[in-house]
Amino acid sequence: MSAPSPSPSDRDVSATAAKATSPPFHLRYPVLGGVVAGVMLRLAFSGKAGSPWSAMAGTFIFLAPLLVGMLTVYLAERQCRRSWGYYVVAPAIAVSGFVAGTLLVMIEGLICVFVIFPLFAALGAAGGLLMGLICRLSHWPRPRQALYSVGVLPLLVAMSGVDLPLPPEFGMTQRSVHIQAPPAVVWEHLLNTPAIPESSMKQAWAMRIGVPAPRASLMTATPQGWVRRAQWDKGVYFDEVIQDMEPQRRLRWTYRFHPDSFPRGALDDHVLIGGHYFDLVDTQVRLTPAGGGTDMQVQIRYRISTHFNVYAGWWARALLGNFSEQMLQVYKARSEAAAGPE
Repeated sequence: MSAPSPSPSDRDVSATAAKATSPPFHLRYPVLGGVVAGVMLRLAFSGKAGSPWSAMAGTFIFLAPLLVGMLTVYLAERQCRRSWGYYVVAPAIAVSGFVAGTLLVMIEGLICVFVIFPLFAALGAAGGLLMGLICRLSHWPRPRQALYSVGVLPLLVAMSGVDLPLPPEFGMTQRSVHIQAPPAVVWEHLLNTPAIPESSMKQAWAMRIGVPAPRASLMTATPQGWVRRAQWDKGVYFDEVIQDMEPQRRLRWTYRFHPDSFPRGALDDHVLIGGHYFDLVDTQVRLTPAGGGTDMQVQIRYRISTHFNVYAGWWARALLGNFSEQMLQVYKARSEAAAGPE
């Protein structure tokens, strides 16, 4: 006796279950809808630094990925009920596509993409979970009001012209290394560091994500005092103005930038040194005789001014600290080579 064929209602239930358990990474219109919404918002928030329409505005940073996550889940729930895992994974995929899209259309640089993606992915997943919860509590995907509110809110805030202050926060990184060379030798290589090869900085994460690599720092006497002229890749240059110097002991400088210090495209506008959101305050180097050689310590102070200083500050400390470590290795290798075998 043959088994009875499934009824239409049974087939509908099976189809719904198949959709609900299908891989969330499968390309379909809910994810594409989230990607398109995110890219459109980024195009809208293309204003100058410090304006309410800037991509660094808190309304965009926090609400755009939240909207992408909510929209992705809302569109998916209109097809069928999804799992809690889908509410997390699908928005993260949509946010990835959104961020990649801004990179492809060249409205965002690699540095900003690398730094902001973890925050965006987390906020996108939060938006997806929130929309999934609303859909389940309402027993079906009809929460248009919540979606519209989140989608319109960043635009309303930007159009209102409300320019929320950017609270400055000052931080510091400190790194050190022991060099088997006397302070006098290390001092000479600190004052003048010519022809830094690309291989010397290949381990620095900042360079890997697009920050120009340093190529030379040379001390020059000017009528106003001593200045180290720093030259980096991509035509970047600036002055390190000496503020305090005790030969073979310590050196401290501040930074002076010129209108053409950063050629167009050399750095993302959002991480421009000396800009609205990030600046270097000063750098201090100390040399201490120790163990027949020299302990070299580098301390960098910086300023960040964003609506997400806690997150941005972590990245600033990590990248500047890693940069200091690589430069210390440059000084160590050159000083020990110059000092020769003991």
